[in-house]
Amino acid sequence: DGEKRPFRANLDVGLAPTTHGARIWGALKGASDGGLAIPHNPKKFPGYNVEDKAYDASVHRDRIFGQHIAAYMTKLEEEDADAYKVMFADYIKAGVGADDIEGMYEAVHAAIRADPTAAPKSESAHDKTFQNRAKINLKQRKNRIKQKKLARWAALARQAADE
Repeated sequence: DGEKRPFRANLDVGLAPTTHGARIWGALKGASDGGLAIPHNPKKFPGYNVEDKAYDASVHRDRIFGQHIAAYMTKLEEEDADAYKVMFADYIKAGVGADDIEGMYEAVHAAIRADPTAAPKSESAHDKTFQNRAKINLKQRKNRIKQKKLARWAALARQAADE
């Protein structure tokens, strides 16, 4: 009676793996929390316990806010400082520690809610210096093979002369 119904959508995973805890379920959870009516079952979400047949939303929340990353950062920092510095070099350079991860994700989520439009991509997003080799014709290919054979024979002759 005048009440708005949410937009209904179906999840098409395509070739993405649909294993327990896969990223695709995080996208589904975000879309569902965002107001889309997507038929789903939380059995594949992180935090679902198969034995108890119960879903613990706090485990999923911790995963969304990067608590598993923070735990790994703490563990690696204590066990192997060199590996920590290599693996989390960008975090260290940005001044983000294990305790700052959740706050960082909360700030990102707040920024997305404030302005959900996608940021324009920069033109230099990828390396344009790579180019495929220009095609060569049959005569050039045969000449190239001939040059390789001559170079190989010369190397073998030098090797035989040295012995």
